[in-house]
Amino acid sequence: MLAGASVIMLEQGRRACSPTYSVSAADEWKEFAMRYRLSARSGNKIGEPGLWETVRDHWLGWRRPFDWIQVEVTSRCPGSCTYCPHTTMRAEWHSRDMDMETFTLLWPLMRRAGRVHLQGWGEPLLNPAFFAMSALARKAGCAVSTTTCGLTMNEELAVKVVEAGLDIVAFSLAGTDAASNASRHGVEFDRVCEALSVLQTVRRARPAVHLEIHVAYLMLASTMEAVRGLPGLMHRLGVDAAVVSTLDYIPSLELEPEGFAPHEAGKLARAAALLRETEIEARRLGVGFHWGLPRPEASGTSCKEKIDRSLYVGADGSVSPCVYVNLPAAAFDPRRRIFGNVREQDPLRIWEGGECRRFRDRLAGGDPDFPCMKCPKRFST
Repeated sequence: MLAGASVIMLEQGRRACSPTYSVSAADEWKEFAMRYRLSARSGNKIGEPGLWETVRDHWLGWRRPFDWIQVEVTSRCPGSCTYCPHTTMRAEWHSRDMDMETFTLLWPLMRRAGRVHLQGWGEPLLNPAFFAMSALARKAGCAVSTTTCGLTMNEELAVKVVEAGLDIVAFSLAGTDAASNASRHGVEFDRVCEALSVLQTVRRARPAVHLEIHVAYLMLASTMEAVRGLPGLMHRLGVDAAVVSTLDYIPSLELEPEGFAPHEAGKLARAAALLRETEIEARRLGVGFHWGLPRPEASGTSCKEKIDRSLYVGADGSVSPCVYVNLPAAAFDPRRRIFGNVREQDPLRIWEGGECRRFRDRLAGGDPDFPCMKCPKRFST
C-alpha cells in the first residue's frame, strides 16, 4: 500500500496555537513510561484527558500542538502494487508489526495530537493489536483514522471497525475500473468495491455512529483519464469523499513518468484541467473531492505533509518527519532520516532535538535536506 498522510489533510484545523513543549512534557513521558511498565503487572489503567482538557479542546477551540501523528502499525501487505517500494524492494523489505508496548509509549504524543492515523507502509488491519491501538488513541482524546486496501474486510471485521469509533476509513484505489486499477497487483478492483460495500452496509445499520468512508485515490500519469469516473463510482458506493494524490515517492527510475514533477508544466496543466472538471462533477453528485498538484511557482519552503505540526512513527518505534524518509528496508537509502526511537528516548525530546529541528528549519529556510530536494510535496497545493 502506498503510504501518505493525504487522507488526514481533510481534517479541518482548529484555532491555531504555537507548538511549544515544556520540560514538564518530557517529565510526563518519563513518568508514563515507568507507570506503563508497572501497569503490566498491576493492571492499572492509563488516565484519560480530564474534564478541563476535554472542554478546552472541543468547546474552546484550543488546537493541540500536533495536527496528527501517523503510525505504521505494520509494514506487512498482501498486495504487490507496481509503484510501491514494498514491491520494488521486496527482497530487502522488513515485514514487521508494531507491538502494543511500543504504541503505548506514544501516549505523550497522542495527548498533544488532534488525530492519530494508523497506517504506514502496510495493511494496518493485519495487526492483531489494531483495535487496542485505536482504543488507546481515542482515550488520549484523538480522532482516529486509517487507510486500508480492503483485502481483509469482511462483515465481522466491519462490525469491529464501526464499533471502534474511527471517524475516517479510506480505501486505496489507483483506478475506477479493473483496467485502470491494474497497477495494484493482488488487490482486485471488484474486491475493493465489495469490501467498501460491506463496511457501508454495517455502518448504515448503525445510524448513530459517525464514520466517514473515503477513497484514497492515486492518480498515475499513464491512467489519469480514469479519474473522470471517480465521482460516479463514489456516488454508487456511497463514499463520502475522495482525496486524489500523485506518486510522490518514486521507488525506481522506471516509475518517474508516472509522477508529476514541478517542472512538467504541460503535464501539470492537463492534469489540473482534468481534475477541475472532475471536481465539478463531484460537486454535482454531492460527494467530496479533494486534490492537489505541484505548482512550479511555489516557494518550496513548506510541505503538504505539514512536518512542522506532525510526525511519523515506524513500526519499530523509529521517529521521522514523514513516511517517505522511513522505509522499513535493509537497503541503503540516502533519503532515510530517523531521529530517534520511542523505545529508547523521550518522543517529545526527539521532536525538539537538534537533528529534527534542523530538518524542519532547513525546509522553512529554503535550504532543504537531501530527501526534500526533489519531493513534490514541497510544491503541492
